[in-house]
Amino acid sequence: MMGSVFLTLLASTLAVAHVFDLSELQWTLKNQNGSIVVPGSLPSQTHLDLFEAGIIDDPLFGINEFTERWVINDNWTYTADLTPFTQTYQSNTSGKTLLIFYGIDTIANITFAGHPVAWVNNQFRRYTYDISDYLSSSPGENNLTIALESAWYYGLNVTMRPDAEYFPNTPVSTSDNYEYPNVRAWIRKINDDFGWDWGPAFVPSGIYKPAYLVTLSGSELRDPASNATSCPVTSSSILLDETSLDIYKYGQNTSVAPDQSADWIINVTFAIRSIKSFEKPTITLSIPELKLTSEPLNPGPIPANAGEDIYLCVNWSIPDNAPERWYPIDLGDPKLYNLTVTLDPSPGQGDWPSAEPITQTIITGFRTIQLLQTPYSEKEITLRGITPGDQWHFAINGKAFYTKGTNIIPFDPFYSRIKPEAVRWVLESAVKSGQNMLRVWGGGIYQPSDAAIDGGLYSFYSLCDELGILVWSELIFSDSLFPINNFLLESIEPEVRQNVRRVNRHPSNVQWAGGNEIEGIVMAANASLANGTHYLDEFVYMFQDYLHDIVLSETNSVPYTDCSTTRGVLSLDPYVLRFANGTPGYIYGNTERYNYNASEAFDLTTYPVGRFVSEFGFHSMPSFYSWKEVLENPEDYAFNSSVVMSRDHHPPAGNLSWPNPNAPQGQYQMTAAVELWFPTPGTSDSNQTFAQWCWSTQLFQSMNMVAEIAWYRRGAGLGENNLGSLVWQLNDIWQGVSWSAIEYSGRWKVLQYSLATVYSPVIINPFWFPGNESLTILATSDRWETVNGTAQLIWYDWSGNAISSTAMPFSIPTLNNSLIYEGTGLDAILPHGYNAKDVWLLMNVTATVDNKLVTSESYFTPVSLAYSNLVDPQITVIAGENYTFTLSAKGGVGAWTWLDHPSGTVGYFLDPMTGLPSNGYYLIPGIDRTVQFISSVELATVQSPDPAHFVVRSLWNNTHI
Repeated sequence: MMGSVFLTLLASTLAVAHVFDLSELQWTLKNQNGSIVVPGSLPSQTHLDLFEAGIIDDPLFGINEFTERWVINDNWTYTADLTPFTQTYQSNTSGKTLLIFYGIDTIANITFAGHPVAWVNNQFRRYTYDISDYLSSSPGENNLTIALESAWYYGLNVTMRPDAEYFPNTPVSTSDNYEYPNVRAWIRKINDDFGWDWGPAFVPSGIYKPAYLVTLSGSELRDPASNATSCPVTSSSILLDETSLDIYKYGQNTSVAPDQSADWIINVTFAIRSIKSFEKPTITLSIPELKLTSEPLNPGPIPANAGEDIYLCVNWSIPDNAPERWYPIDLGDPKLYNLTVTLDPSPGQGDWPSAEPITQTIITGFRTIQLLQTPYSEKEITLRGITPGDQWHFAINGKAFYTKGTNIIPFDPFYSRIKPEAVRWVLESAVKSGQNMLRVWGGGIYQPSDAAIDGGLYSFYSLCDELGILVWSELIFSDSLFPINNFLLESIEPEVRQNVRRVNRHPSNVQWAGGNEIEGIVMAANASLANGTHYLDEFVYMFQDYLHDIVLSETNSVPYTDCSTTRGVLSLDPYVLRFANGTPGYIYGNTERYNYNASEAFDLTTYPVGRFVSEFGFHSMPSFYSWKEVLENPEDYAFNSSVVMSRDHHPPAGNLSWPNPNAPQGQYQMTAAVELWFPTPGTSDSNQTFAQWCWSTQLFQSMNMVAEIAWYRRGAGLGENNLGSLVWQLNDIWQGVSWSAIEYSGRWKVLQYSLATVYSPVIINPFWFPGNESLTILATSDRWETVNGTAQLIWYDWSGNAISSTAMPFSIPTLNNSLIYEGTGLDAILPHGYNAKDVWLLMNVTATVDNKLVTSESYFTPVSLAYSNLVDPQITVIAGENYTFTLSAKGGVGAWTWLDHPSGTVGYFLDPMTGLPSNGYYLIPGIDRTVQFISSVELATVQSPDPAHFVVRSLWNNTHI
């Protein structure tokens, strides 16, 4: 009934501009042969509506990824009756009606009132159509219909075209294939919808973002319900299809460092559709907090053209020192301002017709961001000991800094059901763990600005602006060579332009990368295939020239680079990629690391020595609690049960075989890691054993990543001048094996807590080289100022007895290290008379940073914990008020003591004394730990858990209940 009520209201206001939300209509979803007809919704996707109707179970439950594949193979149609709307429209034939879709997934025919409106094939575009003529000549069919074609079958059909290029996978792979192979390069759709090694392959379809009908009228009576901050933005006669805001320094471009004292240029660009023409419109900009207002600025005339976007822009210059600068949260204040933008189509200059102004408020900030890729100078090489080659790091407001962060994947296989509060939780968790940058991976989706802009449904960039997190953005091209076909390019260009313009307003954005991991693929193809130069030429056309030119024609504030991992450039202007044109021994571009041989996990000689590491990771199980969300039967709760293994997609199947025939390899990699480095889980309770297996894989993942991050941060003070590490990955897309630090529900893994330690401003870490039995301990700082503090080294036995203790002051220069200890020969390093299996080293630092006390600790065991002589820690837990817990070790040292919160809860543990996340540590007898559980009320399904249901575990529990 809601739709008919809304349309009745529409009838009384149609003489003025009106925005009608198509979600208010009554929708029907049916399959191609009509055997399934159920209520539909918008925004939504077919799986979700079928689930709501009881046709299928929750797609994430059990093995439904496999059993519900039939949904992918069918074509689906969404239909809504427009009779009330079309009847009302007849009385207002002088107006215009625009149909706006903010996101259709993906291949669809759109029919309005019996007329074909458009065929669409790009998930990442906004579509706006003038359908006024169709309304005035309706043949009697009054339906709005979106007929969706199976993306899988569409992809297969496209690859059969005579102009469909062949990409070989022997003797070198030119495309990583997952469950649905060989089609994603031909479809502008989320790449991982077709499967990835950390997620499912649902290949969804639907109208996954909001859609609207907008009526424009010659009348200047304003609809009292209209709101210029809503989506879309209209007046009675004008639709603002886009408002782009780009803030940069006067004279700034990507090949010249911005003059930090130059004026700020505020560029505002409108995409306008208007029912009337206006000869002398003006745009006025103001920043109320700064008491600054521009003169009325002239963008040029607005023609009467509702059928396509007309672009108008203005520039406003303000002094450099007028606004405070925006910084990531760990380096300063993410200062934001309200920019008021007023478009006055007819500002009282005698123009006819007249129109009311449209005012928008855009929240933004002022900063410069650079991606430095030019060669190091001879002076830097000589004075700083820099290894020759090119820079590859970011600078904020003219100052280089250390990038600490992770990679972001889509938050759910079905975009339309992503919860805004879940996204906020993940982003706030990143801040709590000391991160200052997130990389939006190029195989997923363009993350939205906020819920309103372009129908985003949830906030991402605006939250990053608010929280002070930098965002490395990528165009959606991943792990494949891509064809150069006109039918693709003509869709890609507006896709890229729309998304770059939308993101421009956000000070958090630091760059646009053309894609993910593609440069390495084409370099391998060029070196291995007889016609390899053909593929290289195509890559150069697409990623060096075509996408580069589009991006930089739409923004002056952020740089472009061709790929997430790259060998860098020979020249920035003109933009020419380096590829293999380098000098041996020099360092270029950035790098990544994946090594699934667990015996080399802590072999520092296998870690890359590079300027910046944009991806590195190791997979782990989700917790026992996450498995409880999706497993159906008691026998499923085992490390290698068929259902658990079916949710391990690493290495990927490469085809539709199910369960993944390669899963045993991925399971073995985790198994070997646990068995090599920890006591092998095995108890008399099968659920306890399974829970310890899950947790132990997370613990190994965490230890491995901490070792790598410490190595890369150490490099800031060495010849490589490493200034960045981005762990793969932060969030999860489902309950399955993945590289994430945060589980699908929002539950923190061990890695997420460890990031809070190793991404602290000042850290202490051991660097052990077993080849020559040398141990180096360094304190490392990422601060712009010299940091002074104290380091302490204490050797303990596993019973918790302190054997020896050393304290020493340190002073760490800008972005550098301080040597705390150096020793060679295990006998000389160990406390005299002690066996390596019986002792371990506690390292901690204390320093004052930004007028705050900073502490950090780490641990060194001379042998694997699998062979250490652990002692029963006899851990007791005393629950206090407000979910505080005091943990005590009454026996020996609790190696990696961990507290789990119960099923249905989401939150994290913090140390009430420091206010920092705290979980997963060595609990020493006589040194109690008190933590408090901080719940996410918005996400938790259990709001008042019983403190008795919190579970403590440690490595001792791997073999003991």
